[in-house]
Amino acid sequence: MPRTYTQTLDTPAYKGTVSINTGLFINGQFVDAVKGDAIDVYNPATGKVITSVAAGSKDDVDIAVAAAKKAYKTSWGLKVPGAQRGRLLSKLADLIERDIDEFAALESLNTGRPFTVSKALDMTTTIATLRYYAGFADKIQGKTIETSELKLAYTRHEPYGVVGQIVPWNFPLSMVSWKISPALATGNTIVLKPSEVTPLTAQKLASIVIEAGFPPGVLNIVNGYGPTVGQAIAEHPVIEKVAFTGSTATGRRIQEASAKSNLKALSLELGGKSPNIIFDDADLEQAVKWAARSIFPNGGQVCSANSRILVQEGIYDAFVEHFIAAAKSFEGAAGDPFELATQHGPQGSQTQLDRVLGYLDIAKKEGGTILTGGERLGDKGYFVQPTIFAGTNDMKAVREEIFGPVAALIKFKTEEEAIEIANDSVYGLAAAVFTENNARAIRVAHALEAGSLFVNNYNWLDNGMPFGGYKQSGVGRDLGEYALDTYTHVKAVHVNLGLRL
Repeated sequence: MPRTYTQTLDTPAYKGTVSINTGLFINGQFVDAVKGDAIDVYNPATGKVITSVAAGSKDDVDIAVAAAKKAYKTSWGLKVPGAQRGRLLSKLADLIERDIDEFAALESLNTGRPFTVSKALDMTTTIATLRYYAGFADKIQGKTIETSELKLAYTRHEPYGVVGQIVPWNFPLSMVSWKISPALATGNTIVLKPSEVTPLTAQKLASIVIEAGFPPGVLNIVNGYGPTVGQAIAEHPVIEKVAFTGSTATGRRIQEASAKSNLKALSLELGGKSPNIIFDDADLEQAVKWAARSIFPNGGQVCSANSRILVQEGIYDAFVEHFIAAAKSFEGAAGDPFELATQHGPQGSQTQLDRVLGYLDIAKKEGGTILTGGERLGDKGYFVQPTIFAGTNDMKAVREEIFGPVAALIKFKTEEEAIEIANDSVYGLAAAVFTENNARAIRVAHALEAGSLFVNNYNWLDNGMPFGGYKQSGVGRDLGEYALDTYTHVKAVHVNLGLRL
C-alpha cells in the first residue's frame, strides 16, 4: 500500500498540517508503482528532501490507459451530459477552494514560491480556470450547414477519448488546471504526468477527485520521469492526443514519438525568449514595474517572461537606473517562502540552478555587461541573484532560453530596428510594447511574431484569452474557447433527405 506523507508547519504565513498520498493515482485509487520505484522530492529553498513519491513506468502507463479507456467507454465521454461534467468540474474547484491553504502550502514547500503568492495567485487562478471550463461543458456545439434541400448537413464536436497530458514544474497546479479543465469539459479521459520535480499538489488533487464525484478512471495521475512515463504517454497507441508544456527540445521528442506511433494530435506550449519593447514615450515608472514583475518573480521560471528587454536610447539610462533598483529590491526580499516579506524564490532544482549559473558565465564570456546580480545568492537552497545584463541580440545568452531571473537589455534607436530585433528569434511565445502612442502600440503589436501581445502591461493573462506560441514556441492553444478545439474531433454528418439514384 502507498504511504502517506504528513508534515505540520508552524510559520508566519501558514500554520497547519499538509498531507498527501505518495502513490500513483489510477482508476480512482492510490496504488504502488508496478516496479516499486520512488522519486525524491526536494524543497528548493533548502535543498533538502521533503519526501518521496512513487515512480511509474511504461507498465503503469499501460494500466492507467486501460482504466481511462474503460471509463471513456462506460462512464464518461458523451455518455455523461455536458451539464453534469460541468457540475463535477465546479465541485472540484469548490474542494480546492475549501483546502486552499493546504494546497498553497504544498505548492510553496515544493517550488519555493512565496506562500502569499501561491495562495493569492496560483491557487485562485487554478480555481478560476476549473470554473471557467465548467461553464463551457454544456456548450460544446457543432453547426448546421446549409447545402441543399435534399440534405441535412451538420457537424459534431466529439472528444478524442483518452488523452495524455504532461505538465511542467514551474507552476505545478495551475498548469494541471490549464490541461485537465478543457479536456474534461469536452468529455475526454486523462492520463496525466506531473513533473517529477514538483508532484505534491497533483497528489493532493488526486485525493479529492473521487470526493468531487468523478468516476474512477476519468483522471489518472502517474508520476515518473520523462524518458519513462513521458515517453510511454507519447508513444502509446491508445492515446489519441497529447498536451505538453515544457521545453522545445522535449516538444520535438514528443512530436517524433507521435509520428512514429499513431499520429497523435498535439498541443505543445514550449519555450520562449520574449521581447518587451519600451519606447521613449513610455510611462517609465509603469514600464519598470511591469518589466520587473515579469522576469524576477518565480525565479524567472516563466515561459513567457520578458527576458529580452529592448529600450529606446532616449529613455535607456533612466530605465536602467530604476530597473536595477527593482532587481535589488527583489534580491533583498529573497528567502523562506513561508516568511511574509519574501518576494524572491529559488530556482526549481539543482539542475536548474546549474543551468542559470552556466548561462551567466556564458553572458560574461560573450562580453555582456553585468549591471546587477550575476551570481548565486547565498549557499542554502537554489537561489540566484536577480540579474540584469546589457548585450546584443547575437549573443547566446540573449538568444537562448535561460529560465531564470535574468534580463537581457538591448538598446535600440528606431521602431523598425526594434521590430527586427524582436522578431529575430526562433521563439514566438509572447511580446510587449510600452508606449503612450496608441497608433504605434497597435502597429508594433501587429508586426511582432508572437502568440500573446501585451500593450502597456506584461503577462496579464485571462482565462478567456488563448495562450500559445508562434515558431518554436509551440502549436495549439491553452485557455479560452480556443483550447476546447484542441480536445475535440470535428465530425461532418451528411443525411440524405431525398436524393435517389
